Amino acid sequence: MAFAELEIDASQIAGLARTFELAKARAPKAISRAIARTGAMTKTQVVRSLTAQTGLNRQVIVRAVKAKPGLMSYALLSRGGDVSLKYFGARETRRGVSAAPWNHRQVFAGTFIKGGRFPKRVPLPFGGQVMARTGSSRLPIAKRKSGLFIPKEMVSGATAAAFLKTVNTVLPVRLQHELQAILGGHAPT
Repeated sequence: MAFAELEIDASQIAGLARTFELAKARAPKAISRAIARTGAMTKTQVVRSLTAQTGLNRQVIVRAVKAKPGLMSYALLSRGGDVSLKYFGARETRRGVSAAPWNHRQVFAGTFIKGGRFPKRVPLPFGGQVMARTGSSRLPIAKRKSGLFIPKEMVSGATAAAFLKTVNTVLPVRLQHELQAILGGHAPT
C-alpha cells in the first residue's frame, strides 16, 4: 500500500491565527469541516488525474481509490497489484492484443483473447482476459499483466501534483470560510 506525504506551508494559514483566537472552542469543528470538504475535492481531482495518467476507465479508478475521512484527517487509500491488460481497452489483432496502459496503445505480441483460427475465432472462457502461452507448446497459458500498479501511480507524476495543488489552494480558503461561518461572517481577513 502506498502513502503520500502532505506538507502545508504555514504562511498560508498564519493569517488565520487571529480568527482561531476568536473562534476558540468552536475552531476544531470548523477545521474538521474544512478538512472534510477539501478532502472530497482532492479525491475528485486525484480520480480525474489518475484516470488520464493510467489509461484505466474512471469506474475502475473510483473503485480503487477509497476515502477515509477522520475527525481531523482525510486519507486517500488504494491497494492492489499489477493490473491485467483486460482493463485497458484490450482488443485482439492478428499480431497480438492491442491495449493502452498509461494511455499509450501498443500491441503485445503473442497474446490472445479468443481461440481458434482466423477469421472464425471464438471467445475463450476467461472473461475477456488477455492470455499468453508460457511455454513452447499450446498449453499452459497464463494471464498477461500490464506492469501498472494503481497505488504507485497515485503518488507519482501528475496525480501527486494534482493532490498537492488542490490541498494547497483549497484548504486555506475552506478554513477561512468555515471559521467565518462559525463567527457569523465577522472574521478578520
